[in-house]
Amino acid sequence: MSKKSLADFDFETGEVLLVDKPLTWTSFDVVRKVKNALRIKKIGHAGTLDPLATGLLILCTGKKTKEIDLIQAQEKEYTGTFRLGETTPSFDLETAVDMARPYSHLTEQQIQAAVAPFLGLIQQTPPLFSAVKIDGKRAYEIARQGLEAEIKSKTVEIKAFELTRIALPEVDFRIVCSKGTYVRSLARDFGLGLGCGAHLTRLVRTRIGEYRVEDAFTLESIQALRPPRPGDEQRPARAERPGTAPNRAGLQYFAALQADALAVQARQAAEEAGAKAENDPE
Repeated sequence: MSKKSLADFDFETGEVLLVDKPLTWTSFDVVRKVKNALRIKKIGHAGTLDPLATGLLILCTGKKTKEIDLIQAQEKEYTGTFRLGETTPSFDLETAVDMARPYSHLTEQQIQAAVAPFLGLIQQTPPLFSAVKIDGKRAYEIARQGLEAEIKSKTVEIKAFELTRIALPEVDFRIVCSKGTYVRSLARDFGLGLGCGAHLTRLVRTRIGEYRVEDAFTLESIQALRPPRPGDEQRPARAERPGTAPNRAGLQYFAALQADALAVQARQAAEEAGAKAENDPE
């Protein structure tokens, strides 16, 4: 079955639109971008993705917004990477590493065996850096103020959990889970089970029910459908939000990691240019 063209969508009447969410964008960022680009009056998303997660984000427009709860209730599939031996307060790269422990003694058999306790119905405590509400406030608002709060555990179901690559300290995985499962919490609990700690470094949502990320549209392709507006030819070009904008999402540690990586690349390029200059004849 061929992929439906964006030009054939009737967004005002109602559509289910699959979007491949970019890194560091919040789910609300994507909703706002699509709403403004296509001038859609009624639009919402069916299941939040964290800023540092990518992959399938489902948007519903018009009459299809009535299906949001139904879509959100369907099982989810994710792939990603845990990093063993280090923990962070947010359980991912949003915040800096706060503890490091040895991990090199772990065998592949021990790591694979640590999966079993997380299959089926389990009790899970959501991260403080999450959208869970505590006394009317989002938990992440409390966390980013440096405050503590108690979050109650809840029952979730892990239907499938497999490790697809072990290259210490990294462990790649695939999971299928119920609504309300926090993969970041799974990273924390998996690390606790191994006694070395862990945090999430990569997460891609690949499926919600029968909807798959392979059928999702990029924001660039959606933006290309933006209808012309009166006066566009005289209006100066609007600065688009960059592909990664950590400060908008409060991702200080991730921003620092990106800056360090860019600095290393610049230093290596300068060293290579210097070496080439020395070796080239006059």
